[in-house]
Amino acid sequence: MKLDVTTLANETAGQIDLDESIFGVEVRRDILHRVVTWQLAKRRSGTHKAKGRSEIVGTTKKAYRQKGTGRARRGNLKTNIMRGGGVVHGPLPRDHAFDLPKKVRALGLKCALSAKAKDGKLVVLETAKAETHKTKPLVEQLVKLGWDNALIIDGAEIDTQFERAARNIKGVDLLPQQGANVYDILRRDRLVLTRAAVEALEARLK
Repeated sequence: MKLDVTTLANETAGQIDLDESIFGVEVRRDILHRVVTWQLAKRRSGTHKAKGRSEIVGTTKKAYRQKGTGRARRGNLKTNIMRGGGVVHGPLPRDHAFDLPKKVRALGLKCALSAKAKDGKLVVLETAKAETHKTKPLVEQLVKLGWDNALIIDGAEIDTQFERAARNIKGVDLLPQQGANVYDILRRDRLVLTRAAVEALEARLK
């Protein structure tokens, strides 16, 4: 699969051969769903907590006498049916993560890359480098390119100037190639890979 390489100045910089086994596989929605669910489950903090009856601070004194009041029999006021009482079977801190085979994770990344290539939403960039750390010049370049909602993936190291310039741009995310993942690829309309990112991803997924 051949694809034109562009620059930030919106000029053509030759072509690149993309590996069909990575950028041309069958897009399986079930695999994408599994990988995204796995990613989001890992991100959950799991710190939700409700106090049970034994954890509520309060007196255990009997609220009022057992008989003769015409009211329900009542012990202490920490029971779940009383205001301020404990919660029955409430949430407890736990880890929401679950295991997913490496082969499924790799296939999910291939499917995400192939989906963008199939939809014509994959762009290969010569280099992601900026002459200044200021945001305005980069925004002007991205507007000319039509990248208002994009994920840009660079090689192992991201250019410091480019990273600072892209930090405040709404709708644009920036990742090194080792951070490439299914969720971030799918949540943005356009996927932009540098030459270095393509080489690294092909080496990683072969």
